[in-house]
Amino acid sequence: MKKTFVFIGLAASAAGLSSAFAQGMEAAAPKLWNVSGTLRGFYDDNYTASNTKQSSWGMEVSPSVSANLDLQQTDIGIRYTFGMYYYFDRANTDDSSPIDYTHQADFWLDHAFDETLKLNVTDSFVVAQDPTLLTGAGAVTRVGGNNVFNRGKITLTKEWTRQFGTAIHYGNNLVVYSDKTIDSATVSQADILNRIEQNAGLDLQWQFDKETMGFIGYNFAWTRYTGNQNIVEGSSLYKSDSRNNDTHYGYVGVQHEFTPNLSGVARGGVSYVDMYNDPISASHSLAPYANISATYTFIPGSFLEGGFTQDINATDVVQPGNDGRLTQYQQSSIFYLNLTHKFDSKLTGSLVGQYAYSRYKDGAYGNQGDNTVGAGVSLNYQFNSHLFADAGYNFDELFSDIAGRSYSRNRVYIGLGANY
Repeated sequence: MKKTFVFIGLAASAAGLSSAFAQGMEAAAPKLWNVSGTLRGFYDDNYTASNTKQSSWGMEVSPSVSANLDLQQTDIGIRYTFGMYYYFDRANTDDSSPIDYTHQADFWLDHAFDETLKLNVTDSFVVAQDPTLLTGAGAVTRVGGNNVFNRGKITLTKEWTRQFGTAIHYGNNLVVYSDKTIDSATVSQADILNRIEQNAGLDLQWQFDKETMGFIGYNFAWTRYTGNQNIVEGSSLYKSDSRNNDTHYGYVGVQHEFTPNLSGVARGGVSYVDMYNDPISASHSLAPYANISATYTFIPGSFLEGGFTQDINATDVVQPGNDGRLTQYQQSSIFYLNLTHKFDSKLTGSLVGQYAYSRYKDGAYGNQGDNTVGAGVSLNYQFNSHLFADAGYNFDELFSDIAGRSYSRNRVYIGLGANY
């Protein structure tokens, strides 16, 4: 339930796009294993994702291997994607290396114990530097080194009767930045953002008819910051765990299939945040919670999906205000849209967009915020069942009330890929 959002680079990175097309090809021709790879050239006019622009042309190599085992009651899959990004102009800067290496491992399992009891397990493990690849990791700018983000979820659903069912779920997110402070005079992203986020909850579900299901649920989330360092320069009062919090969610929702091609789900409620470890004074707050999405498939291979989310999320801004309170988190409102269209058997296009407004809770910038816009367009041409070409453009811009935080970023790429 509790999510952390990274708004930079909403449009998928080159590695993400290759994975998506590879998955699409696997879906078209399921088999036990699949190997794919891409070779691309790119230009990034702000690879640090900051207000101090540094640009570079570059090359990307990204192989991927996956396996899927489909048994009678169990579906198990695993995929590993490696990325190597060489920035030509970064070799002349203070960066230790012009090369970034990324690793992503995904695992999924679906098991039906019987017709009424089903288990779903998913996990995604990422090692990267660019925040667009560390989806959900919470940083604004690029952080060098092997930064880790892991997101796992387990859901157990049970149909007790033809109308009534339950869903028990547990989630675990791990964030570990590698730039940990080696002296007490500076503060790093690791000091501020390293954390474990966990949540557990229960949904009570009622099947009104074949197309409509309603539900009511509760979720408890707890966030523990693990940096174990000072997070405000010049003060020993504020530690990493000063922003530990517990959050209670209550919500109601409905899932409805309007037509065989159009479906949607909406849930809304409230979150109660307990900031029990604030060094000045423990405090509580209420915040709205919502998650709305809809998907329309207008022809096979072509679909439109969009939605809105409202939730709290971690932030790298911590500066205390005049009352001594830290910035604890952000309240974020996010609108997103994704259009994928299959023009013919060979050419597929994608257009994605997102707008987010994130308001800071407490601290020096309390009730101020960030506006973030992201957009991307891409084309994929399938020469045959094994070879494809793709090209794309991604745009991101952050408008912040905090001086020196705003930035813009443009990226273009073109390349070839193979799938077997």
